Amino acid sequence: MNSLIDQIQKSNTWKEIHAQPDIWRAWSNDFSAEAYKTWIAQLGIKEVWFCGAGTSAYIGDIITAGLPNAAGIRFRSIPSTDLVARAGYYLKKPPNDLLIVNFGRSGNSSETIGTLSAIEVLAPSLPTLNITCNSDSALAKSTLGRSILLPHACHDAGFAMTSSFSTMLLTALSIFDTDADAKYNIRRLAEHAEAVLPVLASQILRSKIPSRAVFVGSGPMAFAARESALKVMELTAGKIPALWDSTLGFRHGPKSFISSGTAIYVLRSAEYPATKYEADLVEELRIQFPEATTMTIGKDETFATKSIGYSVWDSVLSVLPAQLASVVWSDRLGLRVDDPFVGKSTLTRVVSGVQLHPLEPVQ
Repeated sequence: MNSLIDQIQKSNTWKEIHAQPDIWRAWSNDFSAEAYKTWIAQLGIKEVWFCGAGTSAYIGDIITAGLPNAAGIRFRSIPSTDLVARAGYYLKKPPNDLLIVNFGRSGNSSETIGTLSAIEVLAPSLPTLNITCNSDSALAKSTLGRSILLPHACHDAGFAMTSSFSTMLLTALSIFDTDADAKYNIRRLAEHAEAVLPVLASQILRSKIPSRAVFVGSGPMAFAARESALKVMELTAGKIPALWDSTLGFRHGPKSFISSGTAIYVLRSAEYPATKYEADLVEELRIQFPEATTMTIGKDETFATKSIGYSVWDSVLSVLPAQLASVVWSDRLGLRVDDPFVGKSTLTRVVSGVQLHPLEPVQ
């Protein structure tokens, strides 16, 4: 067992998961959101579109589901995969008070490049804010709008996005959650993550590999559940099918996914009445599916991740169990944790090779 643990701990992905508390703490000292808040206010922004692909898109989903219309701004999550495919639909007549926020770990994916190109052709006067982890990327070097470059440590060397996801999310929350004391929140989250990671890792290392995995949550936790499910599918190369849904939506058909050996994780919220609906679902699932294992993630739960009292911020803690489990399960399945698709080329760390079709400028 110790040799297996040593092998897991040598992976970049395992190290990057555990580096998150230090990264967040240092970033809270180095990054100031005030200049960006002032810039946005001066522009008179009333609508923000969060764009990204895959995990980067889920950042926008979490923010949109978790924040009210802060400072009177409307938030929308529009994945770059949608925007590029239907660029004219989104950009031929965009709102005059719009800001586009682009997320990208590598900043070089096909859809990132396609989004920048679509904005340049169809709406070149739109202000943009680019948040990336790669200083050499197209996103970082874009002349459209402003760019925020995260610490190099966030540019995950592993296949899966871990510290890049959480730090980009915390950066955006620092700017757009205008009622929060962002520096204080990030430092508390770092303290919590530092305290719980060893305990969570010990629990995961003692757990069995499930036949399937399910992650559900309410509001922003639903999209943290989506990110959790993606981590499992990515790092196990699809050998462990994983599903996500909202707490109340799960009963409407997706519950049929559960079979013997399924691991079900309910990501608990910090707000009422979501907490009550989540508790009801946990009780129901444990009665209806004794052949599965229903667990909870959150403050004082099966996997205790603690809480600062706001689900949209707590989401970076709630994905920790899935990040850790994905590494452990990947290793036990005999896969290369940092590149589960090595030799296959079916999935790559940075999506490339998508043919981008030309657009005509708006007349």
